[in-house]
Amino acid sequence: MEKFNNLKGIAAPFNLLNVDTDKIIPKQFLTTIKRTGLGKHLFDEMRFDNDGNERKDFILNKIPYRNSKILVTGDNFGCGSSREHAPWALADFGIKCIISTSFADIFYNNSFKNGLLPIQVTKDQREALLQDAKDAENPVLEIDLLTQEIRRPNGAIIKFKLDPFRKKCLMEGLDDIGLTLEKSDTIQKFEKERDSQRPWL
Repeated sequence: MEKFNNLKGIAAPFNLLNVDTDKIIPKQFLTTIKRTGLGKHLFDEMRFDNDGNERKDFILNKIPYRNSKILVTGDNFGCGSSREHAPWALADFGIKCIISTSFADIFYNNSFKNGLLPIQVTKDQREALLQDAKDAENPVLEIDLLTQEIRRPNGAIIKFKLDPFRKKCLMEGLDDIGLTLEKSDTIQKFEKERDSQRPWL
């Protein structure tokens, strides 16, 4: 998993409530078990019409938001079914951070396991960040994970809270497999002792 330390990029104002995982990546695209290739289907039903043409009024089809790395979203983002394809699609599109007042629990947990940073802020803070993102001339936010700060275009700083273990995993690029491999010496020692003590296994 790629390490996450500092992120500076375009923030898209995505002020929709209760965006569920079927909106993020519709069910017909769940046949793959690869983490790549899903970005082109992100928000498919909102981004494209029935003929596959881009909807001009959808935020991620507009300049400069086509290159967004950050989403500033409405309440309860990622609700619905527990599909891991949702963070896969966001990451493959280029989104690295989602800012909201609240997230669905399973989506929130899956995000960290796939290198995404979900940041929870207050409603007032979210509204301020939405206004920043709506300024198409300069919709750039900076996320400093080490100091746990969101730096706004006007120089103001918003601090955010984060579980220390989740922070460590993101900064060191550790998913569940990476965490397991950190204990490889202990695992190998256990297996060697087990083989010597119980050779019939």
